[in-house]
Amino acid sequence: MKIRELLSNRVQEAMIAAGIPEDCQPMVSPSKNPQFGDFQANGSMAAAKKVGEKPRDLAQRIVDELNVEDIASKIEIAGPGFINIHLSNEWLGQLVEHAAENENLGLIRAEKGETVVIDYSSPNLAKEMHVGHLRSTIIGDALARVLESQGHTVVRQNHVGDWGTQFGMLIAHLEDQTAQNQVAEAALSDLEVFYRAAKVRFDEDEDFATRARDYVVKLQGGDERCLTLWQQFIDISVAHSEEIYELLNVTLKRSDIRAESAYNDDLPVVIEDLKAKGLVVEDQGAQVAFLEELADKEGNPLPMIVQKSGGGYLYATTDLAAVRYRNEALNSDRVLYFIDARQSLHMKQVFTLSRKAGFAKAECSLEHHPFGTMMGEDGKPFKTRAGGTVKLADLLKEAVEKAEALLESKGSDLSEAERKDAARKIGIGAVKYADLSKTRTNDYIFSWDSMLSFEGNTAPYLQYAYTRIQSIFRKADLSPENLGGNVNIVEDQEKALALKLLQLGDIIDAVSREAYPHLLCNYLYELSSLFMKFYEACPVLKDDVEPAVRESRLKLCHATARTLEKGLDLLGIEVMERM
Repeated sequence: MKIRELLSNRVQEAMIAAGIPEDCQPMVSPSKNPQFGDFQANGSMAAAKKVGEKPRDLAQRIVDELNVEDIASKIEIAGPGFINIHLSNEWLGQLVEHAAENENLGLIRAEKGETVVIDYSSPNLAKEMHVGHLRSTIIGDALARVLESQGHTVVRQNHVGDWGTQFGMLIAHLEDQTAQNQVAEAALSDLEVFYRAAKVRFDEDEDFATRARDYVVKLQGGDERCLTLWQQFIDISVAHSEEIYELLNVTLKRSDIRAESAYNDDLPVVIEDLKAKGLVVEDQGAQVAFLEELADKEGNPLPMIVQKSGGGYLYATTDLAAVRYRNEALNSDRVLYFIDARQSLHMKQVFTLSRKAGFAKAECSLEHHPFGTMMGEDGKPFKTRAGGTVKLADLLKEAVEKAEALLESKGSDLSEAERKDAARKIGIGAVKYADLSKTRTNDYIFSWDSMLSFEGNTAPYLQYAYTRIQSIFRKADLSPENLGGNVNIVEDQEKALALKLLQLGDIIDAVSREAYPHLLCNYLYELSSLFMKFYEACPVLKDDVEPAVRESRLKLCHATARTLEKGLDLLGIEVMERM
C-alpha cells in the first residue's frame, strides 16, 4: 500500500469536486512533525493563486469534499491553508499486519513492466578487478535487484574489456610462458604480475613488441592460434571476476558478459550507417562526427572520432554498436549506465550521436548515472601504502578478517562455522553499505572504523537490529507465523514505526526512478532507529504486558525484521539470525 499515492488521489478528487482546475496538484507529503498530522496536503496554496481565492478558504472547500473517513481519524486546516491528515491507528495496524503476512511485504509491482538494460561492473580482462570497479559493480547490482522487485525485466550487461592492442602483448607473453611448459592457469594466477611482466617486455624488447603488434593484427583477423590463446586468457580472467562477484554477493553471471569483442563485426556497419546518414566526415584521414548539440561557448561543434585514420575503432564506436544492440536486439525501454563521472562527456557524445543516427529509439531512455571516487583517509584516491592499486579481492579478504576479529573481541558465542559465516556477511556488507549509503555522485572516504561500527548508519548496525528481533522471538519461544491477534497501535512510538514500515514502496519507487541507493539506506537506518525507540518505550515480553498487546508488538517486530531483510537484500547485503 502506497499511502501517499492513495491520499494524493483522494485529495485530487476533492480538489476537482471543489471546482479547482485538474492541473493543480494536491502536493501531499509526510509531515515532519507528528503534531501536524501524519501527512500534509499543501496544494491549496498554489491553487489559490491560480483561481484568485484565499488559500484557507480553498482548503476548507477541499476538506468539505474530502472522502477519507475510512482511513483518517482527524482532518484539520492549519496556518494559511495547510491540510493536516491524521491517519487512523486501526487502519494503519491493518496495513502493517497485511504487509507482514504478505510474501512481498504488500509491495505493489509496476503497472507496466519495462525492459531495463543495466551496464555495470565492466572490468578490463587484462587485469584483476581493483577498488575502482567496486562502485559500478555494487550500485548497478542494487538497481538490478530493485527494478526486478518491481516486476521489470532486467538485462544485465557486463561490458568487459577483452579486445584491443594490449591483448597482442598479453597473448605473446602467454604463448612464451606456455612454451616453457608453464600451465596457463598458473601463469595467470596473478593477473597484475602477469600484465606488468608483459608490459616490461613490450617496452624493453623491440622483437617482442613487434611480435605483439603482429598478434593484434592476427587476432583481429581471426587467426585460430591467437584466438585459442586469447580465449584461454579470457576464461581464466573471467573466473577471477566470478570469484569476486560471488564473494560480493553480486548477481552478475558469465552469461551476462557482453564483451567489447561481441561488437567487432558490427563496427564497420556502424561507420557505414553514419556515413550514409551524413553524420560523419573525413578529417585528417579519420571519420569524425561534429556534434553541434555539444558546441562550446563560441559555437564550435564538439568533434567525436569514431574511426581512426589507420582504420582502427575506438571505445566510442563499440559503445554506439552497444546502444543499437540494446535497442534493437534487447528492445530496451531504459538503458542505465553506471560509469564513473570522468566519462560524462564521452557518454553525452555517445547518446547524442546514437539519437541522431536512430540507433536509440525516441522512447528509449538512455541514462548515465555517474558516481564519485572512493578516497583514502588522506583525502586522495584510495591506494595501497606503497601507492599501488588495491586489488578488490585483497580488500574484501581484509574486510572479512577485520569483521571476524571484531566478533571475537565482543565475545561472540557463535560456533566457529557460524562466526566465519557472520564475519563474511558483516565484512562484505560493511564495505558495500559504506559505499551505497553515500550519495552516488559524491566522493567518499573509505574508513574501516566507520564502516564496521555497530553504531550509526552502517551495515553492522542494521544487521544487529535484525538479529535483535530474531532473539526476541527465540526468547519468546515463538515462531512469527504462529502469532495471533491483531496489530493494535496505541503508543506514539508504535505509530511512528508503523508509518515508517509503510513507506518502503515509495522509497523503492524513488530508488528505481533516480538510481540513488542511498535513499534506501537512509530509510533502513531511520527504520532501525525508530524500532529501537519503540522497543525501549513499548515492552514486548515483560510479565505485566497484556497478551493482546504482546501479540500486537511482536507483529510489529516481525514486520520490522522482514522489512530490514527485504531492504538489505535489495542492496545485496545478507542478514544472519545471530551475531
